Amino acid sequence: MTHRRAVWVMVAATLLWSIAGVVSRHLEAARSFEVTFWRSGFNALALAVLLPALRGPRATLAALRSGGRALWLSGLCWAVMYTAFMVAMTLTSVANVLVTMSIGPLVTALMARTALGHRLAPRTWGAIALAGVGIAWMYGHEVGGGDASTLLGMAVALAVPLAASVNWTLLQHLKGRENPPDMLGAVLVGALLSALVTLPLAWPLAASARDISLLALLGVVQLAIPCLMAVAAARVLSGPEISLLGLLEVIFGVLWAWWGAGEAPNQAVLGGGALVLFALVGNEVLGMRGRSALAG
Repeated sequence: MTHRRAVWVMVAATLLWSIAGVVSRHLEAARSFEVTFWRSGFNALALAVLLPALRGPRATLAALRSGGRALWLSGLCWAVMYTAFMVAMTLTSVANVLVTMSIGPLVTALMARTALGHRLAPRTWGAIALAGVGIAWMYGHEVGGGDASTLLGMAVALAVPLAASVNWTLLQHLKGRENPPDMLGAVLVGALLSALVTLPLAWPLAASARDISLLALLGVVQLAIPCLMAVAAARVLSGPEISLLGLLEVIFGVLWAWWGAGEAPNQAVLGGGALVLFALVGNEVLGMRGRSALAG
């Protein structure tokens, strides 16, 4: 996979990730941990089919057996992301959750710098700084006017970028090995862990047939497929690049919720989101120009 193709794969993954908020707003009876249980359960079922289809049954089992601690650590990160994201969605608005998640690039860049000693390009630091201004603009407005449920939802959502930064840094570290392990199985491990942990908390189940169908859509289209795409893109892109591109989920998600669920974003969300998008585009354009100059 070329760098440019990896960028487009990651953009497509964020577009699929972004439908979670608008779909969850149309649930009838499922709430909190039950939402997470059904979504993670369907995600696990989809991955149990997709992974053997992509790798073959024997190769999939071999990868799961040989992944070691790295596979389980990555799986734990995925489980935290799956669980915290949907629980937060039931506590506060889509925009609040996505804005909180937007600190991911800042955390990932610092973690990659600290744990791996990566030296980031000036353009990447500039993009992170500009995105940080946009995030602070949005975040400050939401915290200032939020109630207890809003603040709790944002606190739960904070676990998503923290787990994601650990995951992307781990994948970046493994990419430097001579024979890196196949980490696609970690996505399945994360789905299984999330479903198993939330099932007792979700009981008794109250989801309607409509809810189950919507959560099946989220488990397969919004989770299983884009997560596999993101892991594939991580073999080419750096951790900070992945996190920066992942910020597109904020823009897409807010727009979906506005259009499909009537959650109109305020001026702070629109203005801050525009800065985030500008930072993303600028970083990638400068990066492509730099690579073209080196190739020439």
